[in-house]
Amino acid sequence: MTDLTAADLTDLFRRELQLCAVKPGESLVVLAEPSSRAEYVAAAFGAAKSLGAHVIQATVPGGSPVPLPSVRTGSGAGLLSVDANPLAQQLMFEADIVVDLTNEGFIHTTLLKQILQHGTRVIFVADAPEVLARNIGQPEDKLRAKEAVELLRGGKELVVTSAAGTDLVASLDNGHPGYQCGFADDPGRWDHWPSLMVVSWPLTSRGTIVLAPGDVLLPFKTYVQEPVTLSITDGRIADIKGGADARLLEMFLEDADDEEAYYLSHMGWGLMKTADWFSLSMYDKESNMGMDARAMAGNFLFSTGPHPFMGRDTYNHLDIPLRGCTIRVDDKVVVEEGRLLG
Repeated sequence: MTDLTAADLTDLFRRELQLCAVKPGESLVVLAEPSSRAEYVAAAFGAAKSLGAHVIQATVPGGSPVPLPSVRTGSGAGLLSVDANPLAQQLMFEADIVVDLTNEGFIHTTLLKQILQHGTRVIFVADAPEVLARNIGQPEDKLRAKEAVELLRGGKELVVTSAAGTDLVASLDNGHPGYQCGFADDPGRWDHWPSLMVVSWPLTSRGTIVLAPGDVLLPFKTYVQEPVTLSITDGRIADIKGGADARLLEMFLEDADDEEAYYLSHMGWGLMKTADWFSLSMYDKESNMGMDARAMAGNFLFSTGPHPFMGRDTYNHLDIPLRGCTIRVDDKVVVEEGRLLG
């Protein structure tokens, strides 16, 4: 029987590439590794061709040695094989846009900075088909995200509280706020489909973060079962209290054997109203990256480890989205008890 899986996805990828402003005559590279979803490669290739782009599909050696899987964590080092492959690099440097279908992407790599400096735009795609379809972006999403960025840029403090006990204050001075909107339509821009969030990179923070049952631990892709209390001093996790989930975090940080792993990196809130908090429970861990939880409207997302504006390059990276928080920038409440305002 003929495999028509990609046929259902081609129109979806065409819509995404239109959001990315792909025009006739542009050079587009579909980048994959051997374990990338074959139906995504075919759909991206067909969609680009239908829009009149000059499309090339490139498959490079995988990011993990066979048979060890890459499980779409969002925290990996990307395709290390490309670091030693000038031909692959040049292909991306000269492209107008790269559709990155690798399992981990290049988000935490120095190579991505080099690609973007050439004016190439990059759209990363790793989640399951239903997640992509449900959360495909809209043109107005970018405007909403940029408005939130301007709010952060003009603010002094980000304050996060919750009924569970979170009480965190982060400085917004020189916080380099940014956003993801689910498409990359500007030269030199990286983005992630699906995503819609705003983040800042505080230089320091203090207080308490309490993970409540039902919150999410990424990249483990598990839901918190028992409360976890993190004490934050000078932007660093100074103490962890709780049950089994707390011990899991302690073990992760201890095994990292890396002081940078204990520091907070970016933090912000989600804007994606179509997100489904429970999607992680519906997929095996290899299929989904967890962008629903990362970008859900009204969440509080904080991360640990890498911080490009403080010279921290560690790959020991956690993303932890929380529900039910109240978030304010100075005196302006933007999320009230997990409900996005505006």
